[in-house]
Amino acid sequence: MLARLDHWRTSGVLAQLLRFGVTGVAVTLFYAAVYWPLATFVMNPNLAVLVAFVLATTVGRFAHGAVSFKGHGTRDRGTMRRFFVVQGFGLLLNQGFTWVLVTGPFLHGPTWWPLVPAVFVVPLVTFWLQRNWVFA
Repeated sequence: MLARLDHWRTSGVLAQLLRFGVTGVAVTLFYAAVYWPLATFVMNPNLAVLVAFVLATTVGRFAHGAVSFKGHGTRDRGTMRRFFVVQGFGLLLNQGFTWVLVTGPFLHGPTWWPLVPAVFVVPLVTFWLQRNWVFA
């Protein structure tokens, strides 16, 4: 475990993960600030996911490119296309969590429940995909 952590430190992955975390927290808070009021007071939670995700993806594209993955990989049309594929996958994950936890046939939980996996699961999945495929 310590050897892996040392490898991450010397390869730059650890610093990148920390930058991704700080930037991601800001983008995730932005997502939550858009999603929760819309889902609670304005529209169907699954539609609120779509609206919040599109806005957060736009902010995240520039923030992660400039901060999280600064100096890592290339920035070209392929990068942008791959970024949006990964974000689309993240959207599907968030829609799935929202359906299972709130709007689906079983749980009918409060609208904040999907924010838990949106904060703790989706960012880790998208970080791995962005590091290893989008900005590789």
